[in-house]
Amino acid sequence: FKEAMVELGRFMKGPKSDTLWLLLATALITPLCQMVGASPILGFLASGMLLGPNGFGLIGGIHATETLAELGIVFFLFEMGLELSVARLLSMKRDVFGLGLSQFLCSALAIAGVGKILKLPANALVVIGGGLALSSSAFVLQLLKDKNQMATRFGKASFGVLLFQDLAVVPLLVVTPILAGGGSGLAAALGSAVLKAGIALGAITLAGRYVLNPLFKTVASSQSQEAFLGVILLTVLSMSFMTEGLGLSNTLGAFLAGVLLSETKYRYQVEADIAPFRGVLLGLFFVTVGFEIDLALIFSNLPAVSAIVFGIMAIKTIVLTCLSLAFGLSLSVSQQTGLVLSQGGEFAFVAFGLARSLGILDTPTTKLLLTSVSLTMALTPAMASIGGKVAKALEEKSDFTHYLGQDRDANEITQGESGDDFAVVIGYGAVGKVVCDLLDRKLIKYVGIENDPNKAIQARNAGLPVFYGDIGRQEVADAFNVGKAKAVVVCISDKDQANRAVIALRRWYPDMKIFSRAKDKDHAYRLQSTLNVAAMVPILPEDNLLLTLPFGGAVLKALGGTPEEVNAILESKRKEVM
Repeated sequence: FKEAMVELGRFMKGPKSDTLWLLLATALITPLCQMVGASPILGFLASGMLLGPNGFGLIGGIHATETLAELGIVFFLFEMGLELSVARLLSMKRDVFGLGLSQFLCSALAIAGVGKILKLPANALVVIGGGLALSSSAFVLQLLKDKNQMATRFGKASFGVLLFQDLAVVPLLVVTPILAGGGSGLAAALGSAVLKAGIALGAITLAGRYVLNPLFKTVASSQSQEAFLGVILLTVLSMSFMTEGLGLSNTLGAFLAGVLLSETKYRYQVEADIAPFRGVLLGLFFVTVGFEIDLALIFSNLPAVSAIVFGIMAIKTIVLTCLSLAFGLSLSVSQQTGLVLSQGGEFAFVAFGLARSLGILDTPTTKLLLTSVSLTMALTPAMASIGGKVAKALEEKSDFTHYLGQDRDANEITQGESGDDFAVVIGYGAVGKVVCDLLDRKLIKYVGIENDPNKAIQARNAGLPVFYGDIGRQEVADAFNVGKAKAVVVCISDKDQANRAVIALRRWYPDMKIFSRAKDKDHAYRLQSTLNVAAMVPILPEDNLLLTLPFGGAVLKALGGTPEEVNAILESKRKEVM
């Protein structure tokens, strides 16, 4: 028996042992963290710190693990792309190329300025400033997704900034080798990078338009789940490898592939099929970040590490908060955006590793920077929590006139170039919440109007586009541009109040498409026959959210959703509620 155990021990060393430890970590971390109320991200970081070379050294194949974990970010950004249409992506250009560009440049300059005071070399200043200006897409987007904040104003602003940072990685990695050689040939290298970026984006767009849809249609017709999963993996990896080969980030290629597939009817099936892969691989990525946390280095250089960590987070928070205010976001949204993007990013590992190999940064400095970046990532859940609490306090102190059609978030939604791209939801009770969530899943912009100030404040605290107002007053309806909406959905629970709202809306907007909940079939018939309500679905007792889904589904279908799309959205929501 002893000899058998010794032989088994020898056999299990190396990649086999590494694989088992990683699978054990990914299987146990999430349920354990949920039991104690902690963020799973922190659990993955802690397991990486303990299992990696700076801990007990139970995982030896660090490079192979990191290569596999990188796919987690690729699949995660692909999934984010699936949740955006091309039209919605274009509507974010102000956040991406305005706020995102400003954040990267101002943060990089501010950090480089501190480095200048510390008398760092000029080439190191460029790499350190640019590298630390980047934030972590994996950490931030996962947090936003877990808290259902992707649809909030601060969630959209954060996503726009992160998307530009993915683009900013390209010139940073192009410039770094040139800086090591003295800076000659910079203009030619940047020109080449721009040309390659144009080729990559053009190729992906053409492939999406003329190849992806026919390919998925052919594979789906075979009704083979294995073939469908295979073509998904082929799409994600080929797009990411192509952009990486042309000098762009692999995550950008995966993201764009997701955006193109979001325009097809296969979007929801694709999203469901990749979810298990994405979850496991992204967990592995967080574990590999934990590998970089060196407790011995931290304690032996505690003043320096503390200064770097808090310096990075303070500079980035202040810069982005001020810029967000300058771009017209509220103080509540601005400080949340600044805090949640205050950490360093995964691409800093790439940039600093390249700089070390080229002699721009020495090994001790690189290790100090990477450890500090890892710690800022670990602090992300805490910073997001602080931002949420500050936002709640700010919203509670604000005057209710803030909600009477004057809020900049409402104006941004209702005063766009096209008045047909948003819906208005009246009443934000249990039914209204479900309808708003379903509209967001269908990528239909909406404005919620609630006459209970407490409900309006709670929704605004969560960053949702729900505002205080009495829809029975025409000046309130006009302030929210209700007449330009694609549809109005009345979700008021009180029968008499619902009737008054529908009567007023029909009088002011005779041609408006109006939906309304009803207490019973007789109520539904009266609304349909006398007020020309477009779709009427009686609502069963609203203490069970599952029973409100048919009403939301009818709204989505009337607003252009195909049966396949609507059924997939309802099934996703049903699983979430269950």
